[in-house]
Amino acid sequence: MHSETPYEITALNGLPQPIPRPVMLPEEIPPGVGWVTLPGGVRTLAYTQHPTTPVPQPVAAQPVPAWAKTTALLAPTIGGGVAAAGIGLSYAAPGLIAMSHALWATVALIAAGAIALPLLLRAGRRPAATRAHVTQNITATGLFGRASGTINHR
Repeated sequence: MHSETPYEITALNGLPQPIPRPVMLPEEIPPGVGWVTLPGGVRTLAYTQHPTTPVPQPVAAQPVPAWAKTTALLAPTIGGGVAAAGIGLSYAAPGLIAMSHALWATVALIAAGAIALPLLLRAGRRPAATRAHVTQNITATGLFGRASGTINHR
């Protein structure tokens, strides 16, 4: 509770001024509180009986909504599915690792084939030791004479 002592306020002329006190209407007084007279003759508000806790009213049972039932039924199903997937992956892990190694080996084979195939095709067209040698002989007579020549492939 608030236990400050009220002090009188004096105006500039030195006369005491009345202390403004809040006024409470009778309908604003809560239940269990009433006016009492203290031994000094002062009337004040005080609790006259212990406050009673209100008894809660029984709430009528309401039906469970359909969405709540559906969610309640799906929760263990989804959890069980996740658990089953985890167990399945743990059993499949060695096979998945082997497949990933096989996949990487396949990728390496394809990459090696992409590099080696053009080299093999180029080497298969003609032997590397024999090269084509072309000779050309051209002869002409006079300044405006007709030119003739031969081309030899060896």
